[in-house]
Amino acid sequence: MARSRSSSAVGGTQVPRVALILAVLALLLVGLVMVYSASSVAALGEGGSAEGGLVSQLAYAVIGIVAVVVIWRIPYEVWVGRLVWAIWGVSLVLLILTAVMGSAGFGAQRWLELGPVRFQPSEFVKIALVLVAIRIFFDMRAGVVEARMTAIQVLLFIVAPLFLLYETQSDLGTTLICIVGILAVMWLGGVKPYILGTVLVIGAIFMAFAVFGTGYRSGRMVYLDPWNDGEGGYGTGYNIIRSYYAFAEGGLFGVGLGNSHEKYEYLFASDTDFIFAVIGEELGLVGALAVIALFLVVLVAGLRISGQCSDVMGSVMAGAFTVMLVFQAFLNIGCTIGVFPTTGKPLPFISSGGSSMIASLIMVGLILSVSKGDDPAVRRGNLRAVRMGPPVG
Repeated sequence: MARSRSSSAVGGTQVPRVALILAVLALLLVGLVMVYSASSVAALGEGGSAEGGLVSQLAYAVIGIVAVVVIWRIPYEVWVGRLVWAIWGVSLVLLILTAVMGSAGFGAQRWLELGPVRFQPSEFVKIALVLVAIRIFFDMRAGVVEARMTAIQVLLFIVAPLFLLYETQSDLGTTLICIVGILAVMWLGGVKPYILGTVLVIGAIFMAFAVFGTGYRSGRMVYLDPWNDGEGGYGTGYNIIRSYYAFAEGGLFGVGLGNSHEKYEYLFASDTDFIFAVIGEELGLVGALAVIALFLVVLVAGLRISGQCSDVMGSVMAGAFTVMLVFQAFLNIGCTIGVFPTTGKPLPFISSGGSSMIASLIMVGLILSVSKGDDPAVRRGNLRAVRMGPPVG
C-alpha cells in the first residue's frame, strides 16, 4: 500500500524544497569564490588567466543548474522505470571505455576524453547504481522478481560494476560513496536489521582488505601522525600537514578572502580535494562552520522531503541521494581536517571540476523531482503509483 499522509503534509515539501535550493545556491556561490581564490595563483604561474578556473567552474555550474531544472520537471518514476536500464548500460560502457582508453592522472586512470570533452565517468556511475538499486529493491518488494533472481540482479547490476570501478580505476573513495548510497536505499526501504547488518559487515571486511591489502592505501594511514611518515613530514604526510597549517593560520575569522599562503603551491590540490583547507585559512573557523552548516541544511531538507513524500519509492530516492551527497561532503571535510585518510574525493558544489559539479546537481534535481512529484496535482499526472509488498526478509 502507498504510504498515507495527513492533510498538513500536503504542502509540507515546500519549506524543505526552498531550504534545499537556497543552501545549494549558497554553496555554489562559495565554491565559485573559493575556486577563483585558490586556482588563480597556479593559473598565473602557468602563464594562464587568473579568471580561467572561475570561468570554467561557472560554466559547469550553469550546465548543472540547467540539468536540475530539466530533471525537476520530469516525474521521478521515469528514472527508475525502463529508462534505468539504459542509464545503467551507458554507465557500464563508460566504465569499460575508461578502463580501455581512459587518461591517467595522479596515479589513477579515471578520466575519459571524448573529443573536446574530458570527464570522470565514476561521478555519474554512482547515480546510476543507486537508481538501479532502487529498481531492483522495489521489484522484489512488489513480487515482480523472486528472491533468487534478485540476488542475481544484485550481483550483475550492482556488485559487478562496483568491482569494475574499484579494480580498473583504483577508486576506493567512489566505491565507498556508492556503497553508502546503496545502504541508504536498503535502510530507507525498510530492510530488516539483520540483512542490513550482514551487508555492513561484508562492506567493512572489503574496506579493511582494500586499505590494508594495498601498499599505497595503507600508507595513507599516516594521517594519524603525518609528521612520522618516514621523511620528516615531507612524504605521504606532507599535504595533511599543510592543511593543518592552513587551518591554524586561519584562526577564528581567517586571514581574509584571497590572502591564503598555502595556495601558493604549498598545499597540493588546493582548489579541488583540499579546498576546504583554503576556506578555513581565508574565512577562518566561522567560514568553515558556515559551509558545514549549509551541508547540514541540505541533509535536513533532503531527509524532510524524503520523510514527507507519500510514495515510498520517492521517499527512498530522495533520502538515498541526500545521504550519498552529504556523506561525500563530510568525507572530504574529514580528510581535510585529518579525521579520515585522504580519498581524493571533491567537496560537492565547491571543489573545482565539472564532473563532480554536474553530478552533484543532477542528484539535487532528482531530490527536487521527488518534492514536486509529491504535490497532489502532479502525482495525478505521474506515470503510475508504486505499490508496496511485504517487508524484505
